[in-house]
Amino acid sequence: MKFILRRLIFYLIALWAAITMDFFLPHLLPGDPAATIIGTKGTESMTGEQVTALRAALGLSDAPLGQQYLTFLNHLFHGDLGISFSHFPAPVTQVIATGLVWTLLLGFVSLVVSAVIGHLIGIYGAWRRGSFFDRVMPPLFNFIGAFPTFFLALISLFVLGMILKWFPIDHAYDDLLDPGFTWAFIASVAWHLFMPAMVGILVNMQVWIQNMRNSMIGVLAEDYITMAEAKGLTQDNIMYGYAARNAILPSVTGFGVFLGAILGGQVLIEQVFSYPGLGFLLVHAVGQRDYPLMQGLFLGITVGVLLLNFLVDILYTRIDPRVRAG
Repeated sequence: MKFILRRLIFYLIALWAAITMDFFLPHLLPGDPAATIIGTKGTESMTGEQVTALRAALGLSDAPLGQQYLTFLNHLFHGDLGISFSHFPAPVTQVIATGLVWTLLLGFVSLVVSAVIGHLIGIYGAWRRGSFFDRVMPPLFNFIGAFPTFFLALISLFVLGMILKWFPIDHAYDDLLDPGFTWAFIASVAWHLFMPAMVGILVNMQVWIQNMRNSMIGVLAEDYITMAEAKGLTQDNIMYGYAARNAILPSVTGFGVFLGAILGGQVLIEQVFSYPGLGFLLVHAVGQRDYPLMQGLFLGITVGVLLLNFLVDILYTRIDPRVRAG
């Protein structure tokens, strides 16, 4: 309980720091965000009162930053993230909701597939250390993972999408289809998802492989593994029931870090494939100086990572009794 309480206090402080930075950093960018929605030509045909009213509707203010910060906290507490400049008059929460589904889908598929396959390769590579499999598979994925995310995405887009034309090169589904739980729509979503998910899997798999393999090698040297072999247990039982179960603990601890890396990489992946997730929206918001949307996206991603890290800490106390004892 003390461990969970300490972690909770830490995450609350981190959340406050993230909220504070989320407010002040966008305001340091040059230029007037009002020009994005009002425009130079628009203001020529508007009276001063109309421009003032429009700025007020957008939440723009000439008040000191400290006062704007307190107003921002008050609106945030009530779940009001403002109105998007670049998607006017849509609320920021509505814009984020449209991209959140696609980001979660892409992130979930990339995370689960890369984690499962990466752990299996790491487990088997460590168990058969020095074998042909161990000499080929981990170095191969290390080599692939060394390439920048955008490079792998561009290569996949060019070869599989533009030359071979096996997969669509943009969007999350066929524009001619109406969203719904139909086989045609689900198949289109899966077809558009393949290339972005493949890049995410290839980029992150080497992290899971190396962490699991190194941890597994350390566990295999423990006395209880020798005892299990002396008892005559099967190789599969020892490998998965004893060695892998204990070797997976560091991966659970670093799950939040891996998740942050995946989310960071997805910004580039979504941009290359024009996949309409939060990363794609974030780049668009920065280009348009859409302060409310930038703030909402930064805050949403930060809160998501902090929350998942806290849940991982709770899970870790259940897996490793030594943490609860401390």
